[in-house]
Amino acid sequence: MSTSRGSSPSSRSRSSRPVVAETRSQSRPEPRVLVAAFAAVLVFSGTWALLHVGFYKHDLILDTPVYQNYGNAIARGDVPYRDFDVEYPPGALPVFALPGFAEPGHDQDVTPGFKHAFETLMWLCGAGALLCMAVALVGVRATEPHAWAALAFAALAPLALGSVVLSRFDLWPALLVVGALAALVSGWLRFGSGLLGLAVSVKLFPAVLVPLAVSYVWRRVGRREALVCAGLVAAVVAVVFLPFVILSPGGVWHSLTVQLTRPLQIESLGSAFLLAAHHVFGVGLTMVTSHGSQNLSGGAATALGAVATVVQIAALVVVWGLFALGPPSRAALVRSSAAALAAFVAFGKVLSPQFLIWLIPVVPLVRGRRGLWASAVLACALVLTQLWFPFHYWSLANDFAPEQSWLVLARDLALVVLAAVLVLPSSDERDQATA
Repeated sequence: MSTSRGSSPSSRSRSSRPVVAETRSQSRPEPRVLVAAFAAVLVFSGTWALLHVGFYKHDLILDTPVYQNYGNAIARGDVPYRDFDVEYPPGALPVFALPGFAEPGHDQDVTPGFKHAFETLMWLCGAGALLCMAVALVGVRATEPHAWAALAFAALAPLALGSVVLSRFDLWPALLVVGALAALVSGWLRFGSGLLGLAVSVKLFPAVLVPLAVSYVWRRVGRREALVCAGLVAAVVAVVFLPFVILSPGGVWHSLTVQLTRPLQIESLGSAFLLAAHHVFGVGLTMVTSHGSQNLSGGAATALGAVATVVQIAALVVVWGLFALGPPSRAALVRSSAAALAAFVAFGKVLSPQFLIWLIPVVPLVRGRRGLWASAVLACALVLTQLWFPFHYWSLANDFAPEQSWLVLARDLALVVLAAVLVLPSSDERDQATA
């Protein structure tokens, strides 16, 4: 700003067909969970309205002008990646193109038509994510109190994070991620794999869930079905990317390399350590604006960026490995998916506020006390983020303001704690896998 596990042949053959039948039999949301889901959508509608009033509408930092430029260009008939540069993968284009048919804007001036259309699409994505959460909660055999609490958390969480929810398109990939998880834990393995592939084509971060999904299918059903599902993920990504690769291979490659070679962004964990060193030891820092963000430059920043990438990959390997060694249960898949997303966000060299949107519909799905603790830590991270973004962001970026610097460090450490809370398997997951 983005595994494998073995089991004995006998255990695989025992779990193959009965597991699919069992999960499909539970895939229809129970009436009480449906009531909770629709209540959550109503609460989310109120949340959405509140984001437009009071302090939420002040000092906005928007990405919608960029989206509007993309949408207007598409409406004129220009081809993305060939006729104009696009920062994001092709799966993101629909949420720019549809509002782009509204009255064209100029520079940073977002027209009311585009703003209304874009925010409507994001509200639909948020409401859809809540409904997918309900399906997933049934799939993991959530208790009724857990279902109500998880849905209420997700419906209210945008108030904790703030106005960034309105002006970023991250609810679109978040919907696809939780939809894929809901399908997988409900026994719709191929459909879930297809949704996961679509999510990867929108933003690259859902790729960290692919090893978990393939391992889950392998352990629950068998190698052949796992290969089919992996092929579906790859096929969907290829179908979305291929037309643009044919029209402009260089443009698509440029878009990907820009995302994968970003410098150390100022809100990342590595930058937070440098900001702390700046205030405690007087370490000199330099901020540069590039790649659509404010970043730290210099030898220390470059080194910490490389370290962050290594730590991020190592953390993901740990999550994948622990899942591969643990029980192939639905609850374990959900918890490990939340852990992988948290690790990806916490340890990356880029950490924009909207990345926390990815966690909102997934973390509350985790069962038991661990889920409660994880949701509480996530809530803290959301609030800590809003304490400086957007209201005091430029004080952080331009002046390395002490208060905002320490808030960034506290938020980033909260995300590390979140990943740690989620990473280890629990006994109830093993019990569920053998049920």
